[in-house]
Amino acid sequence: MNIFKRAYCRIFQFVFKVALPILPYKDPEQIAKIDDVACVLDGCGKHKPLIVTDKTIVELGLINGLTDSLSAHGAEYALYDKVVANPTTDNVAAALELYRANGCDSLIAFGGGSPMDCAKGVGALIAKPKKTLGQLGGILKVGKKIPTLVAIPTTAGTGSETTLACVVVDSKTRHKYAINDFPLIPRYAVLDESVTMTLPRSVVSTTGMDALTHAVEAYIGKSGNRSTRRDALEAIKLVFENLPQSYSEGTQESRRNMLVAAHKAGRAFSKAYVGYVHALAHALGGKYNVPHGLANAVILPIVLREYGKAAHKKLKKIAVYCGMADKDTAAEVAANAVIDRIEMLNASFDIPETLDCIDDRDLDELAARADREANPLYPVPVLWDAKKLKQLFVKIGKGV
Repeated sequence: MNIFKRAYCRIFQFVFKVALPILPYKDPEQIAKIDDVACVLDGCGKHKPLIVTDKTIVELGLINGLTDSLSAHGAEYALYDKVVANPTTDNVAAALELYRANGCDSLIAFGGGSPMDCAKGVGALIAKPKKTLGQLGGILKVGKKIPTLVAIPTTAGTGSETTLACVVVDSKTRHKYAINDFPLIPRYAVLDESVTMTLPRSVVSTTGMDALTHAVEAYIGKSGNRSTRRDALEAIKLVFENLPQSYSEGTQESRRNMLVAAHKAGRAFSKAYVGYVHALAHALGGKYNVPHGLANAVILPIVLREYGKAAHKKLKKIAVYCGMADKDTAAEVAANAVIDRIEMLNASFDIPETLDCIDDRDLDELAARADREANPLYPVPVLWDAKKLKQLFVKIGKGV
């Protein structure tokens, strides 16, 4: 990266870091049980929510408790259940049409990050009806309140129930991009582990590694403050301590702790941002529809090793906090202990070391997309240009 772009990126990131304490972040109000959602909406004067979810959630019957409770309270809900992994602009348009056709007055996102992103997209277009999602992409372009949004995560990964980000894929170009603005933060978040108890093990592992990626990237970046660093460290420790049991045994306690971990990680990265792991993963998700958690899990140790000395000091702090090293351990040794633990987790979850979907003919396009997303916004330990990101995509695809 040339010196002028490097300076621009760091100045841009510094401005956001300085502004962080005065920006209007607002953590969602937590609701403990799904049965309480109807009463909360009733208290807000909302009686016609649109539920945004996917077919698997409906087929598994996970949504029945919510719909039964809404019906018992006289709420007339509509249901959009066609959200796909890496939700598209077509998904958002169809959900918005259903919202308007049924005279809905609120939104309930039920599922993983994809339904939440779709619901946020609907909210953004209701707030800005004369804009397209593409025109709202970037930072602070919504600017108006969206309908009351209740987020119910069924996976412990994205932390989207507490973030200001809506990530969508353009249905025509397959370009994946984010809309970031404070009105997109859900008003309520339901952390009810009961809806996570029947998740497939592959979903538990990849979404858990997604939460870990959020927390690690938020912690090692150059932005953030004492609050985000505390949330990130607590989330990282919770993942290391609970994800293996959540994967192998699925105990209620471990699933509950993973929901808390994802929520804390979401709070951390919503304010401190993420890094190149996410930029690379989003490019792969948009181009090849790679599940986001899987992409993050594969890419995380590769990028951490590539950061080298620039990340060692903060990775050591993670190692000390999580009991992998002590204060006298050399920074490089402690950092490698963290990366080794991540690789061991991936191996225990049968997550591959590389992704074989990457076509060499797409490398320039992928690198350009990742560069456009990350620079100048993400406060990464080391700044990389498209040429370097292209080299990373080669490593991700071939491990060389």
